Amino acid sequence: MTTTATDKTTTVPTPLTLDGAWTALITPFRDGRVDAPALRALVERQVLAVISGLVACGSTGETPTLSAEEYERVIAIVIDQVAGRIPVMAGTGSNDTATTLERTRAAQRAGASAALVVMPYYNRPTQEGLFQHITYVAERCDLPLVLYNVPGRTGSDLQPPTVARLAALDTVIGIKEASGDVDRSSEIIRLTAPIDPAFAVLSGDDSLTLPIMSVGGRGVISVVSNIVPRAMSDLTAAALAGDYARARAIHYELLDLCGAMFVETNPVPVKAAAELLGLTTADVRLPLTNLLPDSRQRVFAALLACPHTADPLVPGEEAARHRTANTRIEVAA
Repeated sequence: MTTTATDKTTTVPTPLTLDGAWTALITPFRDGRVDAPALRALVERQVLAVISGLVACGSTGETPTLSAEEYERVIAIVIDQVAGRIPVMAGTGSNDTATTLERTRAAQRAGASAALVVMPYYNRPTQEGLFQHITYVAERCDLPLVLYNVPGRTGSDLQPPTVARLAALDTVIGIKEASGDVDRSSEIIRLTAPIDPAFAVLSGDDSLTLPIMSVGGRGVISVVSNIVPRAMSDLTAAALAGDYARARAIHYELLDLCGAMFVETNPVPVKAAAELLGLTTADVRLPLTNLLPDSRQRVFAALLACPHTADPLVPGEEAARHRTANTRIEVAA
């Protein structure tokens, strides 16, 4: 967390803001191992694109198939490469409360700005169980917590009244809402506003970013921004500024690409897109498998059609290199 000077001798912490576009980073693999140089390059590309923040080791980062050592290493690499320029959120949730607390404390020690805590999966707790799970962590670690509701993956659906109860906790600062329901986000915003006006609702679905922001959401934790970080950053910035004409224009320019990122299970398509752009390999770990040929063709077509995939993102020689890479998109046989 950065600090702001109030006079010559004292500083106060600058509160973490969740506003804008956060990228849910992929974890690049090469020959079955975490590709640290590629990960650093991906992080640098995001920073240069003026993304609001990064999420390491979330669903898109294939956390379930990372070893404990790899998990800690990925978070450490991302934080080291960012070097304080933007905030880093670490995915720390699990279906075991003690493990979630342990991971959250470890993320704080590593220098993370916040923790993204997915709702417990498989064991399907009640709403009271979900409330107590988060409360247990919040009372024992002061790292800011962002709730993550993605019932399609977890089998646990955090209901708006429970979110409102959790919003009263000092360290619970927002939610990544990925139920795919704009009405759900609206209800969360309505219920949490009187409790904590700063509580932030972030879209967990790229194509719903603008609809959710139009009812009071503050941004997105994005998959497609692995590919087009500047465009998603521009979309959220325009919406936050009230420039909905510009936000709508970008929304429609990204719509097909957003859809292509979910033609198969995330992060398989986004990794294929990253490979097609020359950013990293498309390698995923079992039980995930590489894209089927028809799906790869759809990703390829969406990349070619999107006007933002040619954005070089960085100046000088690096810009030329990115432009060259973006003209060599090929579909593997």
